[in-house]
Amino acid sequence: MEAMTANNQTPTKVLPALEAVNMSKRFGSLVALDRVNLTIKPGTVHALLGENGAGKSTLVKCIMGFYQPTEGEVVIDGRSRQIDSPRDAHKYGVGMVYQHFTSVPAMTVAENLVLSRYDNTKLINWKRESEHLSEFMAASPFKVPLDVPVAQLAAGQKQKLEILKQIYLQSRILILDEPTSVLTPQEADEVLGLLREEVTAGNLSILLISHKFREVMAFCDEVTVLRKGKLAGTGLVKDLNISDLAEMMMGEQRELEQIEKTATSTDKTVLEIKNICANQDNGLPAVKGLNLKVNSGEIVGIAGISGNGQKELVEVLSGQRSATSGSILVNGETYRATREEMFRHQVFSLPEEPLHNACAPNMSVAENMALRTFDRPPQSQRGFLNLTAIRQAAKSLIQTFSVHTPSPETPIANLSGGNIQRAVLARELSSDKTQLLIAANPCFGLDFGAVDFIHRSIIEARNRGVAVLLVSEDLDELLKLGDRIFAISEGKLVYESTTAEADINTIGQRMAGH
Repeated sequence: MEAMTANNQTPTKVLPALEAVNMSKRFGSLVALDRVNLTIKPGTVHALLGENGAGKSTLVKCIMGFYQPTEGEVVIDGRSRQIDSPRDAHKYGVGMVYQHFTSVPAMTVAENLVLSRYDNTKLINWKRESEHLSEFMAASPFKVPLDVPVAQLAAGQKQKLEILKQIYLQSRILILDEPTSVLTPQEADEVLGLLREEVTAGNLSILLISHKFREVMAFCDEVTVLRKGKLAGTGLVKDLNISDLAEMMMGEQRELEQIEKTATSTDKTVLEIKNICANQDNGLPAVKGLNLKVNSGEIVGIAGISGNGQKELVEVLSGQRSATSGSILVNGETYRATREEMFRHQVFSLPEEPLHNACAPNMSVAENMALRTFDRPPQSQRGFLNLTAIRQAAKSLIQTFSVHTPSPETPIANLSGGNIQRAVLARELSSDKTQLLIAANPCFGLDFGAVDFIHRSIIEARNRGVAVLLVSEDLDELLKLGDRIFAISEGKLVYESTTAEADINTIGQRMAGH
């Protein structure tokens, strides 16, 4: 959109205002969104907060045309607009950057930019396109090499490309869904800082969906908070603090609780990894001669950008992938992650994406909670399952770990992400004999309440003398929970420090391969 200046010669951009007015969305008897109002003012960064299931995704999908609202309307520049698809949203200058990458890995950056266009071009003049793309990249806030296949880009560059695609499409309102989840702290601040400059310059307006209060306080002008499908509060960021945001999200005044780390004996080595190597699925090396020790009563964190070998390392430790060389010792004994060895050494895990990696989705909550114990008394007697004992154990865990489920018989796939993680956490930490806990991105995509609960549970396990290996892409999480921290890059450990002496800038540089 353009308007003429006073001399009617130089066109200047006019940013559209976006409103969701009395927006409601029902799925049968479920009210996912209940008369929510949201206003994104031109030239601002507006944060959208809420727990999982609060209605954030539903609201955004109604704005983008993925869903048709049951009630309410999308108003752009003071006029109600019918938006039936993202193509319609694009027509009014609204674009969205999704949490997961949408670029084609085998194609170059230039090819992905051209592919993103909403046109019916059948023949591409690459000489002319290359000239236009070079001019576009030169004027863009981010610089990504045009002739490089996306598969060869680092995670930070891939995320910049996702944002560049929307700028290339001349979107004036960007909806960003957790845009920093795969970035190092430096990359996150760089991306949000450059976008902030574009907003300040009057080139963009942004709706930022985030779980990170620090990002909201540092980069946003206004905030809207949803709770259970309803508007819980809104206001100027400069007039609010983190406690205010938490109170709106949770429905009660609540500070971020700190769990005291008690002094523990850490002279017993529980987990020892010796020169472990492992390959990716395509046969290329992923873990390259990694050595690490984790002692009882300590949390050892491994920081890294996704795709640097930590996934394969965790799979080796959990028995889901074979090492190509090296050895693993638990309590001084060779460990191959068999069921018998897991039970003997009391090794438990809290994996990333628990519904896919730690659950049988169509089985009940009670059955999933029994996966560790169903073949042992009292849940198994003379070769037969004791369903009553399984159900009673599940009811106790559901209450202790505050798992919100209609009943123990509910399929676990029907639960929210946070409650699935709570159910897995209940199963993995219910034993008072746990010696080793392996946690991989345990809070990825979860809301404030679930994150706080999981952090408390991990620290309480550490205080009981459990050895904890915590692999996470969230550096703040590692610095909060860990006793020692490592950084991994290209399958090797490239940094080591106590968390008390850790240098955030150095960690970020090592994570990025510098």
